Amino acid sequence: MRKRAAFAVLTAVAALAGFAIPGAYAGEGQREVEISNVVLDGGKNVVVDTYDKTVTVSGTFTHPSGIQDADFVLWRGPDGANPYATYDDRIISNEYYVHADCVASSATTSTCSQTFTFEPDWTLANTDAGTWKVSVQGVANDDSGTHTADYTTTRLQRHAELTVNAGPEPVAKGRTLTVTGKLTRANWDTLDHRGYTSQPVRLQFRKAGTTTYTTVKTVNTSSTGGLTATVAASEDGYWRWNFAGTSTTPAVKATGDFVDVQ
Repeated sequence: MRKRAAFAVLTAVAALAGFAIPGAYAGEGQREVEISNVVLDGGKNVVVDTYDKTVTVSGTFTHPSGIQDADFVLWRGPDGANPYATYDDRIISNEYYVHADCVASSATTSTCSQTFTFEPDWTLANTDAGTWKVSVQGVANDDSGTHTADYTTTRLQRHAELTVNAGPEPVAKGRTLTVTGKLTRANWDTLDHRGYTSQPVRLQFRKAGTTTYTTVKTVNTSSTGGLTATVAASEDGYWRWNFAGTSTTPAVKATGDFVDVQ
């Protein structure tokens, strides 16, 4: 059972205590806070398995008076920018009542960061996978500030695994070689891995003594994520499956399985 009611309340409280502002704001004669170098999880997509994952988002904030505070929020959908939106459309940081941790590098510039923990079956459901926007807000020591609702985007993805098995081993030259495998991904609703169905996956071969894989054919996964292909055995080498990924699932390659052709 998913447990989100408490988080919806915390989100509303955090919004009221934080930067519930529609855009940049500054008094007459004041300059806006300059925001740059915002990076979430090192600039990579956020890939979550069936267990908790904590990532950090950080950015550089600059203002002549120095930086007082900053905040980051992940959101999506038409209502995500609304501070009173449900938790399904907003993800706030671990520090519900505290804003970003800011460290000054000079009198005018600070690097501010916050952490986010993604918890499958608690704050995450399978439907949460996809593209999220990163809202960034900064406040200067003179109380002027800037709010950018969609400074950048990130993809929240379900961890994937891919296996391969080629046989028989060894195999006589010219005989049929069968290559099987399975593509699975994390199921955040059930906390296990389930087959990723109807997905195109490339069967690739690398000749022994070389470093490059070549695509032999493309096969779609079955209703359970299974893969099966037959090829003629011609020379020693490694066989693998290669999945290009989707917006909700990262790319993954199986470790090559060596077959001795005699």
